[in-house]
Amino acid sequence: MKTVRGYSSAAVVVFAMALFFSCTRARVVDAAQESKTTDVPAGNAENGKRVFTKNGCYECHGREGQGSTMTGPRIAPDPIPFDALSNYVRKPGGEMPPYTAKVVSDQELADIYAFLQSRPHPPAAKNIPLLK
Repeated sequence: MKTVRGYSSAAVVVFAMALFFSCTRARVVDAAQESKTTDVPAGNAENGKRVFTKNGCYECHGREGQGSTMTGPRIAPDPIPFDALSNYVRKPGGEMPPYTAKVVSDQELADIYAFLQSRPHPPAAKNIPLLK
């Protein structure tokens, strides 16, 4: 295995990807902080799950929006404010492809947001028997 200054090339790639995704997350959080509107359109969580799956959002963000350091950030159970999410989905700054209103309507985006909000929080580590 090739090494770069004592580190395996796989370790260097993992570090670079982690750095990239942490920067992407920072841009999304910055967009969330800039968002001042708190009006969230009513959404249907069941339809949101269907649209989330149909449009392949789960491929990077996981079926529950839990995310991954290798593919995409965690977006559930506590998603960023709706306006920031909508702006980022329409004009993303990272590797994510843009989802215009022709692909995902505003109502479908509200449904996805309702689905993300409906995801339960994971159990605390102290409540997982294997981790005790």
